[in-house]
Amino acid sequence: MNAIAKAIDTLNELFGRIIAPLIAIITLVVLYDIALRTFTGRPSDWAFDITKMLFGAHFMLMAAYGLRHHVHVEVDVVKRLLSRKKQSILDIIGYLIFFAPFMWMLINLGWSFFMRSFSRGETTYGMVSIPVWPIKGVIFIAAVLILLQGIAIVIRAIQELLEEQA
Repeated sequence: MNAIAKAIDTLNELFGRIIAPLIAIITLVVLYDIALRTFTGRPSDWAFDITKMLFGAHFMLMAAYGLRHHVHVEVDVVKRLLSRKKQSILDIIGYLIFFAPFMWMLINLGWSFFMRSFSRGETTYGMVSIPVWPIKGVIFIAAVLILLQGIAIVIRAIQELLEEQA
C-alpha cells in the first residue's frame, strides 16, 4: 500500500512542478496586455480570455500538489488535541464521507462538462474564438489528481493505525 501512496505522491509532485511555471506565462500575457493598453490605448482581443483560462487551469491543476504538501486551509483546532490514532481515524472518516463523494461527483460532472464543450466545439465569444474545451477538460484532470492524492492520504492514515496496533 505504501508503494501506491508513493506513486501518487510522485505523480502529483511531478505534475505540480511542470504546471507551476505556468504562472510566469500568465504574468507575461498580463504584462503584454497592460503594455498594449498603455501604449496604444486598446487592449488585445485575446489576452483577457487567455489569462482567465490559464489562471483557472493553473489553480485547478495545482490543487493536488497543494493537497500533497498540506497547504490547504484546515481547521485543526480539535484535531491537534487528539492522539495520532484518533487523528488517523478522523482523516479516514472525513475523506471517505466528505471528500471522496464530492470528488467523484466532480469527476463525473467535469467529464460531462468537458464532453459537451468538446462535442460542440465551444469557443469564447470575443473577437478571437479561442477553444474552451481544453480548459474544461482541466476540471476532470484536476479532480482525478486530487482524488488520487486523497487516496494517498487515506492509505497513510490506515498505515498509521496499523503501526499503532503493532
